[in-house]
Amino acid sequence: MSNPIRVGLVGCGYWGPNLARNLHQIPQTELAACCDPDPRALGKMRMLYPHAITTPEHRDLFTDPDIEAVVIATPARTHYALAREALEAGKHVLVEKPLAMGSRQAEALIALADERRRVLMVGHIFEYHPAVRKIKSLIDEGELGQVYYIYSTRVNLGRVQSDINALWSIAPHDISILIYLLGTMPQSVSARGGTFLNGVVEDVVFLVLSFPGGMLGHVHASWLDPSKVRRMTVVGSRRMAVYDDVADEGKIKIYDKGVYRKGEDIYGEFQYRVHSGDIAIPRLDMAEPLRIECVHFAECVRQGRRPQTDGANGLRVVRVLEAAQASLEQGGTTVSLTV
Repeated sequence: MSNPIRVGLVGCGYWGPNLARNLHQIPQTELAACCDPDPRALGKMRMLYPHAITTPEHRDLFTDPDIEAVVIATPARTHYALAREALEAGKHVLVEKPLAMGSRQAEALIALADERRRVLMVGHIFEYHPAVRKIKSLIDEGELGQVYYIYSTRVNLGRVQSDINALWSIAPHDISILIYLLGTMPQSVSARGGTFLNGVVEDVVFLVLSFPGGMLGHVHASWLDPSKVRRMTVVGSRRMAVYDDVADEGKIKIYDKGVYRKGEDIYGEFQYRVHSGDIAIPRLDMAEPLRIECVHFAECVRQGRRPQTDGANGLRVVRVLEAAQASLEQGGTTVSLTV
């Protein structure tokens, strides 16, 4: 096996420690350096990973010739500037979601990565989740029949943010999952939200996405809710599936349920038959999605491959977020997406 890729981590706060743990544990990478302006966060990294360089200055990582790749886990509004600087320094980059706060910024990062021949990857972690991948295979293999609609709930009480709203903070997960599962971009989007805590940023957002073929998606995202819920339901013509990420066991349940049209009666009205069968819980080869994501990043860097969640993937999500933000600001008006 070749030598591990030396990786620098920028951002050791909320999500950074999870990335640091995986980058340290997997054999494909070496956690070479950690950066954070908060001395307390940096002190924790120093205790856990005494072999790694610790610094409050991100440029120390970007200018280090021994560091091949950089992972960015900082506040969303800093993603573009840090990713651009890292790419300009010749580093491969894994940046947490969202890729940027606008499609023009995302496009600029993609162009820069292509120009410098560097890997640009976005941390859309749920595309690496075994449960989400299982649902993807069920859809692609026709096990659920024609997908009618998908709705998701991603809510909790806490981790309130003041610089970005729940749309940009939480909803990127579900938007990326929807695009991944359906294999296509939505044609239009509408969004409504409420600014209950500070009157500035939306604490709760309800998002409706219209996909080709009449498929619908609905996302409820909030950090102002009594319970932690991470659930997605896929309703198909043959079967229905529920993915519950909070469940300890049985993260996916497949319901052999559906409604079938029998034909017309003497009055010309359609007749329907409701079918309700068994509930199946498929076995999953569970592995930590973040570990899968980090291994994939390392393999792409080493082999010069394009990641599953590459810059173009990140751009698609940003375009949906932009349209949803425009809808929020217009009071829920439906906004078309041009692809």
